[in-house]
Amino acid sequence: MSESQRPKGLGAAARVTSLASSVMDLHVRIALQEMDREKRRLISGGIFLAMGGILMLFALLAVEIIVVILMKDSFGWKLEWVLLVIALIDLSLAGLSLRVGGYLTKGPYLPETLQGISKTTKAVLGKS
Repeated sequence: MSESQRPKGLGAAARVTSLASSVMDLHVRIALQEMDREKRRLISGGIFLAMGGILMLFALLAVEIIVVILMKDSFGWKLEWVLLVIALIDLSLAGLSLRVGGYLTKGPYLPETLQGISKTTKAVLGKS
């Protein structure tokens, strides 16, 4: 078939299909760029959260050292007894925190939620 014999509708449909394909390719490229940007944001956020957690741990350690010194001086206890009291307080608070955290994360999850958590975990860990 020559150009003059080809129906005009097919040429227009081919152009529209080509345009739609081009738009979809552009959309996919933009989505992949956004995904890379979000991955960097999540990794950066995780690094800053870890850094904050470590600094909070150091601050807690400093506060506990101060409390040990104050208890030793105020009550006249031996260092071993003061450390034992602080360790028992820490264990009690840790147990309470774990109990409350376990209660809050327990519960029926929708299959979509479990699937989303699984996909997110795999994406964060870099597994396929």
